[in-house]
Amino acid sequence: MGEPICRNLVKKSGKRVLAFDLSPEPLARLQAEGAEVATSVADVLRQSDLLFLCLPSAKHVRAVFEGDGILKNIRSGQVVVDLGTSSVSQTRDFARQLQAKGAAWADAPIARTRQAAQDGTLSVMVGAAPALYAEIEPLIRYFATDVTHCGDVGAGQVTKILNNMVLFETVNALAEAVAIARHNGVDPKLLLETLSKGSADSFALRNHGMKAIVTGNFPERAFSTEYALKDLSYALELAADAGLSIRGAELVGTILQEAIDAGSGDNYFPVIAKHIDARGKPKANRR
Repeated sequence: MGEPICRNLVKKSGKRVLAFDLSPEPLARLQAEGAEVATSVADVLRQSDLLFLCLPSAKHVRAVFEGDGILKNIRSGQVVVDLGTSSVSQTRDFARQLQAKGAAWADAPIARTRQAAQDGTLSVMVGAAPALYAEIEPLIRYFATDVTHCGDVGAGQVTKILNNMVLFETVNALAEAVAIARHNGVDPKLLLETLSKGSADSFALRNHGMKAIVTGNFPERAFSTEYALKDLSYALELAADAGLSIRGAELVGTILQEAIDAGSGDNYFPVIAKHIDARGKPKANRR
């Protein structure tokens, strides 16, 4: 997701864009399109006023925050915007540490597909003080069409985490519906097309259901089962902190873990549909 976001900033913002990644291939592509290439996170901070992070998880964000990274090299007045889905407690902790140095941290997790990242039509949920939101919103709109100010720092992460929690539970319901339909002689594609005309319709149905579950297409290098479980763990953490029992999400966490244990951790997370049939066994005839 980071590469197309960076590409949109290069093409649309008219600003100097400096890129860094551990993989040389995306950097080479971006450099050919006008981005400059940095040698490290510290190098990015030395040469920029605002830093966008687009990383897989909270542990990756912590890795660039610590060591010879953000906290050590940040200057007063600089802004860090985290576009990934990350821990709310970590987000607020990092914001406090930067504030003590006269810098700022905003959470702006992205939603929608890789194609949306390429098209510049992402949805972004921002957690930031109003003045900081006003500063960063124009930049975010170079790669997003829907930008929502959700509240102060951390609020963007809360909103995105709950978006993903609902998505995972919905995809599991679709996987179960398709499995039941298939075993009862109803074509899964017809089922979901019909459901899309009624109250069961959803973005998840039209995308994850029709394009992945029905077709059995669960590629690697998409939003993986491992990533899904990581995001769901943040929702479970928020619920635990609030003393809430969220049994639906807890069950989906178990289902995701079972798919990972079965070897599908790197596959696109609707692969949980494949494991419904794998778990099903013919019942003995009753007399």
